[in-house]
Amino acid sequence: MRRLSGWAVRRPVVALISWFVAVAAIAVVGLTLGGKFNDSFELPDTESTTAQSLLQTLPRSGATAATATIVWSPEDQAVTVTDPSVVGQITPLLETVAANPSVSCVITPYGAPLGADCPQQEGGQGDTQMPPEIAAEIAAAQEAAAQASSPISADGRVALATVIFPGDGTDVSTQDAKAIIDAVKQANGDGLSVGANGSVLEFAGVEPPSSEAIGLLAAIVILLIAFGSLVAAGLPIVVALVGLTAGQMLVLVVANFLDVATFAPTLAAMIGLGVGIDYALFVLNRYRQAIQAGHEPKKAAQEAVDTAGRAVLFAGTTVIIALLGLFVLRINFFNGLAVAAAVTVLMVMLSALWMLPALLSLLGTKALSLRLPWARRHKEWHPEGGRWAHYGRLLQRQPWIPALLALGAVVLLALPTLSLRLGFTDDSGKAEGSIARTAYDLQAEGFGAGVNGPFYAAITLPEPRDYEAYSAAVQDIVATPGVARTLPTVDMLPLYKYDPSMFSDNGIVGSVLIIPDSAPQDEATTELLDRLRTQTAPQIQSDTGATMYIGGFQAVTQDFTDVLTRILPVFLSVVVGLGFLALVLLFRSIVVPLTAAITSLLSFGAALGITVAVFQWGWFADLLGVASTGPIFPFLPVMVFAILFGLSMDYQVFLVSRMQEEWSRGVDNRTAVRRGLAGSGRVVVIAALIMSSVFLAFVPSTESTIKLFGVALASAVLIDAFIVRLVLVPSVMSILGRVNWWLPGWLDRILPTVQIEGGSDEIADDEEPDATERDREPVGV
Repeated sequence: MRRLSGWAVRRPVVALISWFVAVAAIAVVGLTLGGKFNDSFELPDTESTTAQSLLQTLPRSGATAATATIVWSPEDQAVTVTDPSVVGQITPLLETVAANPSVSCVITPYGAPLGADCPQQEGGQGDTQMPPEIAAEIAAAQEAAAQASSPISADGRVALATVIFPGDGTDVSTQDAKAIIDAVKQANGDGLSVGANGSVLEFAGVEPPSSEAIGLLAAIVILLIAFGSLVAAGLPIVVALVGLTAGQMLVLVVANFLDVATFAPTLAAMIGLGVGIDYALFVLNRYRQAIQAGHEPKKAAQEAVDTAGRAVLFAGTTVIIALLGLFVLRINFFNGLAVAAAVTVLMVMLSALWMLPALLSLLGTKALSLRLPWARRHKEWHPEGGRWAHYGRLLQRQPWIPALLALGAVVLLALPTLSLRLGFTDDSGKAEGSIARTAYDLQAEGFGAGVNGPFYAAITLPEPRDYEAYSAAVQDIVATPGVARTLPTVDMLPLYKYDPSMFSDNGIVGSVLIIPDSAPQDEATTELLDRLRTQTAPQIQSDTGATMYIGGFQAVTQDFTDVLTRILPVFLSVVVGLGFLALVLLFRSIVVPLTAAITSLLSFGAALGITVAVFQWGWFADLLGVASTGPIFPFLPVMVFAILFGLSMDYQVFLVSRMQEEWSRGVDNRTAVRRGLAGSGRVVVIAALIMSSVFLAFVPSTESTIKLFGVALASAVLIDAFIVRLVLVPSVMSILGRVNWWLPGWLDRILPTVQIEGGSDEIADDEEPDATERDREPVGV
């Protein structure tokens, strides 16, 4: 990488042309060969996956259909959905949706289905000459089925229509999905509330995020204050955006080979924008200090890539390794997220190490031009000068006190983590007034809270079409506390006795739709799942010999949690272990890397605690625009840890490398720690402010997943930088003394030498030094 950056410095025009050609080629490949995003994933060797596989063998399975639901209700409490005025209002919408090219059929509550590709209505299965008592039994069961599956609520206030898409719904175009969304939005009003939900409509309904612009504006303000130059403030932004563009195109390419979630590009942009600006900041800051030291521009650019550039390479590689550590989870969903974020980080890192050196070499001193009124004149830097050195002395007077205070604060923030409850969000978390939230609320109002998150049970029978075993299983399920109702109901069971098509082709598998009496995100629903699996299923097995497997939204959530619980220690060991080894190689110490690893875990716990307090307990929910509280996404902890560990290692490198340099020069440990703070403290602050500003800019997003990540990552960066790296770490290192730099002799002999030159000019301080050191001080970020 040093050769690439050096070549960019020596041949800036050729380097810039080749860089933009590479970015253009990536863009062409991404736009022409880009894959489709999807939120599906499989959990190997879990009960929910087994249930899903069994349900797919059934001739009709609501668990596997590609559908959307349109729900409506008159605002006038005295009017029902069968009122002619309501029928007249909603019918044009249903006809418009049925005419959509991507829709096969719309099943309405008002008569025959709409659409040319609607399935043929099946006639009765029984023999027309069947005994009267059997015919009466079937007729009663059919009437019970009609009542149980009625698309109109018992009070007549809510109705729904089912939109059926061809195949698995992946071929539905975004344009057609948006057309359905727009039609539903236009149908609202004039006394009628209309909503719609379904995974096919989910991605099309997300508004393009403007969060990147907000984050960029905040970063520009911070850079203008720090550099005092319009050009210098703009360069990190431009470099990061170009790298981010290339990264986003690569995310499209990745979607061809891996399952990449629909929110992955936004998450990758959030991470890439933050680290991209920070990486360019480190290189540009080192270049400016070399210019201020009187070095010729090309030489200054080369110094920047030889010092800060090496740190950026190490830091970016650490982030990528941490992200790719998600592969140890062996879950395709995580693999797609990891690679999407990793390729974005790779491209912004390359932009900082390829594009930026070429620009600096080409622009020369113009890279620092258009100075602003608050920009100060340069003064030489002294390692013991400035307020950061004073701050270091303050910490070292009684280092136990700030260490305990910082540790106490982090532990206090982490306490809510003890009540962490994992789960997937549902439409109750959507913004008020959105069509998905309207559909959720109307269905809960008309058909019960549990209808928004049913369980799907697959029953494997001891004998083909064993009606007695199946009937007993359904009755055991109905008797389970927490079950509101089932499909089939007990009254519908005769249909299964006389209609073999109700089972799989081999007659071994039957299904039961279980509707809880609680909302999907309620803890009572989780308790019902546990009851079904640990009490009802064994009872069915004992009574009938049949086996029950539970699938569905909450079942997948619980299985996901169990999988993570089993694999998380391996994941943490791999990521933390690789980071520890890298820091041992870099700092030639055992204690410094160990301190970094432990404090990163503390930062993670505190950030997760804040996330639980906001999104699960509801603290400051109104202020942050959180529509509803509930469980935390199961994948958030591992993703946040992977990202945070990489970023915290970045700050550790930039802070401790300066301390290590002073220690290697022969100064004592306390002086080395103090000079490290004086030399790199401010750049860590500015980098953290930029990174957290970018993350916080995503908090106003209406997409609950992105809002969650924004709060979690911003909290993680602020805690890690301001409490852990700038208070806890220097205090602990001051206490430990020479022990910080201990390395067994045998290990010292076999380790290769790796050095990142932070140098005394890695950062300059713009504060006034003490009276005894007022003559020398730098201007820097």
